[in-house]
Amino acid sequence: MSRPAFFLDRDGTINVDHVYINDPARIELIPGAAAAIARARMAGYQIVVVTNQSGIGRGIIDPIAMPFIHSRLDILLSGAGGPGSKIDRYELCVHHPDEDCLCRKPKPYLVQQAAKALDIDVSRSVFVGDKLTDVNTGKNAGCRLSILVRTGKGADEEKLVGEGARPDFVADDLAAAVDWALGQ
Repeated sequence: MSRPAFFLDRDGTINVDHVYINDPARIELIPGAAAAIARARMAGYQIVVVTNQSGIGRGIIDPIAMPFIHSRLDILLSGAGGPGSKIDRYELCVHHPDEDCLCRKPKPYLVQQAAKALDIDVSRSVFVGDKLTDVNTGKNAGCRLSILVRTGKGADEEKLVGEGARPDFVADDLAAAVDWALGQ
C-alpha cells in the first residue's frame, strides 16, 4: 500500500545553506530539523530530499563528493534525532539552470521518480522548502500541501508570495512545518 512522504528541499530547509556545499564538512543542521524528520517518520511518512544542485553542472561541486555529503547529512541527522531521522531517498538535479533538463525544480520529475521508486502516494504527501520553486514543485507534482519555511532563503522568498506561488502555509522552520502539516 502506498505511503505518503515529506519531500524536503535540502539546503536552507534541513541544513544551513552555505551556497554550493562541495565538502561534507560544510554540512550543518538547522536546529530542530532532525527531530522534525523523526516526527514525520513516526507519523508514517517517508522522507525524500529533492534538491537542485546546479553547482555540479557549473563545475563547482565534484559529483563524486555528493554521496559523501549526503552520508555526512545522514550521520548528523541520526546523531541529532536518532535513527528515526533517516532520509529514505535523495533525488538531485545536477544540471546548470540554463540546460533544458526534465528534472530541475519546479518541474515535478524528481518527485515522480521517488514516488515510483518508493511507492509514494503523492496526493497525500507534503513538500517543504525555503524557495517558491519548492512550493511550485509540490503543487506541480500534486502534493496535498506545499509549505515555505523562513530558514535559508525563505524569509526573502516570503516577500514574493503571490507572484506565481502561494504556499499552503509559511513556517518558521522545518519543525514548525512538520507540526502544522501533521495537524492538518
